[in-house]
Amino acid sequence: MINIGCHLSTSGGFLAMAKHASELGADTFAFFTRNPRGGAAKEVDPADAEAMMEYLREHNFGKLVAHGAYTMNICAEKMNVREFAWQALKDDIKRMEMIPGNYYNFHPGSHVGQGPEVAIPLIARALNEAMIPDQSTTVLLECMAGKGSEVGRNFEEIRAIIDKVENNDKLGVCMDSCHIWDGGYDIVGELDKVLWEFDDVIGLDRLKAIHINDSMNELGAAKDRHAKIGEGKIGLEGLKAFATHPKLAGKPFILETPNDDEGYAREIALIRSWF
Repeated sequence: MINIGCHLSTSGGFLAMAKHASELGADTFAFFTRNPRGGAAKEVDPADAEAMMEYLREHNFGKLVAHGAYTMNICAEKMNVREFAWQALKDDIKRMEMIPGNYYNFHPGSHVGQGPEVAIPLIARALNEAMIPDQSTTVLLECMAGKGSEVGRNFEEIRAIIDKVENNDKLGVCMDSCHIWDGGYDIVGELDKVLWEFDDVIGLDRLKAIHINDSMNELGAAKDRHAKIGEGKIGLEGLKAFATHPKLAGKPFILETPNDDEGYAREIALIRSWF
């Protein structure tokens, strides 16, 4: 079995999102904690959050995978950008405790010319300041494609961040099939080797969630352009082998493909059919 879902809008509130997911055939979903292209965050209605949690329990949902804003760059060179991102990170983690026990995923950031050797300590410092003692939320670092000056372009950079976070028992990783493919990891021809390498460098126990997407690009393009399932360079059979690999069993899978509701419902049903 698999928990599979997609990104949903928060405009109708938490319970509405959960019901929308069910309508699509999903039993998990992702949502942005704030405007993905800006900084605004909606107030959380505690009653709505509790109603959603009850709905998730009643309908056997897997863990949710919330997503930080794309504009949140906690290793930015400019101090004002960095300080805003640090505050957003702190706020997001606190707000996630209103839907306890779920995942909060974010892009590690871009070093903007400073180099990863400067950016990685900044990312770790932000996490050390933002993570709450005894929090129920697991924070996930997303594997990136290596576009521009992105940090997290390989497993070693993700590991370096983890090693600098003091209380990293609530720190995990989200693997994105498009990102790692674009980053040069051949999940079509050498899937076992890629997962072995992840286990060797980071540890599969840290892998908590999967973004499943095809890619518009050739292997190693470092561009991060998502495609619908089976319509990209990874391909249908490659993604099927990836999703059904026993080492990825039990992880929530989130679609981030360029789709509408009808397309997401179709892809959710397709991936379920592989099991």
